[in-house]
Amino acid sequence: MANKEEIYERTIKAMEQIRPFLKEDGGDLFLAEITDDMIAKVELKGTCTNCSMNRMTFTEGVKDTIMRQVPEIKGVEAVNFALNES
Repeated sequence: MANKEEIYERTIKAMEQIRPFLKEDGGDLFLAEITDDMIAKVELKGTCTNCSMNRMTFTEGVKDTIMRQVPEIKGVEAVNFALNES
């Protein structure tokens, strides 16, 4: 079983795959923390914070990529906006 530091590093590596697409549109992302119950808390930065597509970007891009590449992560939450997931 991977320790929290390894999981953090693998999460950052997964986010690096998404970063170029966000930067292309003036945005970025930051891993604020991984909680003890393995929830990755991610903050969108730059133009991503006010973009009308930020929820789709977060869910379809950030969340899916992290959870696919780091199976220890149980969930991914946005820290600077609320997701309207039904």
